[in-house]
Amino acid sequence: MTDIDPRSQHPAPQAATAPPGASAESAVPEAAQDPATLAETIAGLSEPEGPQTIQTDAGAKDGLSKCARCGATDISLNVATGNLRCNFCRHEWQSTNMNEAFGLDQGIGELRGVVMGSGSADIIPSTEVVMTFKCSACGAEVVIDTDHSTQARCHWCRNTLSMNQQIPNGAVPDMVLPFKLPKEEAVRKIAEFVGKRKFYAHKRFRAEFNPENVMGIYLPYMVVDVNARAHFRGQGEHQTRSYTVKVGDRDERRYDADLYDVERAFDLHVNDLTVESSSQRLDQTSSNTNNIINSIMPFDVEHAVQYDSNYLAGFTSERRDTNVERLAPIVHTQSQDIARHQALKTLGHYDRGVRWDAEHVEVVGQRWVSAYLPVWLYSYHEQKSGGRSLLHYVAVNARTGETMGSVPINQTRLLGASAVAQAVGTVLAVVIFLVGG
Repeated sequence: MTDIDPRSQHPAPQAATAPPGASAESAVPEAAQDPATLAETIAGLSEPEGPQTIQTDAGAKDGLSKCARCGATDISLNVATGNLRCNFCRHEWQSTNMNEAFGLDQGIGELRGVVMGSGSADIIPSTEVVMTFKCSACGAEVVIDTDHSTQARCHWCRNTLSMNQQIPNGAVPDMVLPFKLPKEEAVRKIAEFVGKRKFYAHKRFRAEFNPENVMGIYLPYMVVDVNARAHFRGQGEHQTRSYTVKVGDRDERRYDADLYDVERAFDLHVNDLTVESSSQRLDQTSSNTNNIINSIMPFDVEHAVQYDSNYLAGFTSERRDTNVERLAPIVHTQSQDIARHQALKTLGHYDRGVRWDAEHVEVVGQRWVSAYLPVWLYSYHEQKSGGRSLLHYVAVNARTGETMGSVPINQTRLLGASAVAQAVGTVLAVVIFLVGG
């Protein structure tokens, strides 16, 4: 039996679970309810020529960043409160929330073309990474190596100079998500994680492991909002009865099912999809375990604040070196995965499953904002035979405390434990057989 499922014209749910780091909403407006008109609707949307830019560093100043109360420049993050604190007079304050300042949590359905924060612009390879500033307190020239920091102390007057204006080398993002988890708590979580795996860990790793060596680092990400249209077409089966038939000397289970043509067409709004923007982190090869970083997501990027280099004081950071063009296919693929998940939630009637013959997700608009996200990181460089090496990580989400990692394995001990388990299993199987016999 073939029929058109009448519910294929119904709207998809208003909300659904999305992959870590993103949320999604979907709805079917009247103009898009007929799948046949979907392509015409998309074609009729006007898309601006070239990316639209949100100037996120407007008003930012380089040089001396002073406490409003006492004028000191010794400023750093108070992890306990999430505020910036003057280390001289203890006055605390916080930068402006990015959602409040630029409405990044709104208007996804109105996005057309590409909208980018000014800190997400393409990197110019020839841009100098070493910047020279004149200290406005004493007049000395101070050098900042933006590959490693966006702050430096004046060697004469000891004031701190900061770089907050964006330059086209990826060193200054649009926003920063401050550390929330203290180092002591991160050390405890890493020690606990490794402790559960020490029996199988390599003996050299066990001897050298020191969780106090954990480092706080801001890793570069792109936070992306996506406005898309999804259209799926295929066939689904709904079971009507099941029964048993005799085939020779054995019974076989048979099913009867109705076959339906199924279509789904809906709008998709993806909020705060986070994508790594470091080529080193994107490099998923056998020489590292970078995928560990992905496993500690999501981050609560809705609490990110407008970039201020004082949030980086006492921590290290990794400069973004990947442009939107390279990351766009990753965002499109993840948007397709979210769309499939959205559609899946409307297919409860088809208890025998649905096979999609055609899938199409059209990105109508997208908004890109670069961000620094906080991670506590313990790394270990394992030297293997034949001159090979593997870099292991244990990472802690510095907002949620989520911990994941890898440790080098003692292959001899692992194989020995496997052999013992296999031998015990064999003995038990023999005993059960004899008792049963």
